[in-house]
Amino acid sequence: MDLTVKTLDGKDAGKVSVSDLIFGLDPREDIIARMIRYQLAKKQQGTHRTKTRAEISRTGKKMYKQKGTGRARHHSARAPQFRGGGRAHGPVVRSHAHDLPKKIRALALRHALSAKLKSEDVIIIDSLVAAEAKTKGLVGTLNGLGLTNALFIGGAELDANFKLAAQNIPNIDVLPVQGINVYDILRRSKLVLSKAAVEALEERFK
Repeated sequence: MDLTVKTLDGKDAGKVSVSDLIFGLDPREDIIARMIRYQLAKKQQGTHRTKTRAEISRTGKKMYKQKGTGRARHHSARAPQFRGGGRAHGPVVRSHAHDLPKKIRALALRHALSAKLKSEDVIIIDSLVAAEAKTKGLVGTLNGLGLTNALFIGGAELDANFKLAAQNIPNIDVLPVQGINVYDILRRSKLVLSKAAVEALEERFK
């Protein structure tokens, strides 16, 4: 299929042909959801941890004599049932990451791209280049295109001025084509691809 290419000024810059195998799939929510779960699980630090009864700094002396008090038999105050005692079966430092086949990850990216195009939220820009690293100027340019919440995907190398100008704009993310991922695509309203990014994706999935 052919998509219209625009400049950052909003003018037409011809058309680009894209593969139906990348942008023309019927999006499957289950595959996309699996990929997002995989990404978020991998992103978790997993540094939460509680102390067990062996690590609590508290006396280990028997609380009171074994017999004759009429009370329950107890020993150390470090036991989990006591206030200030250790935690039983608490969280430990671990990785939350789980496996997902490489083919499913690649397929999820194609489904995410197809979902964005199907909802008419994909914009192709001929090149993501800014004349100077000025946030104010880029904000005006993006407002002219109606972009207030978007993910910009550039080529293998990002233009330094564009990247610097965009990094202080709320709800605007800029990534090289190597960093394109399902979670970032779906968390922003619009997906803006440079012509170089489209060509790189075509090469990657051909």
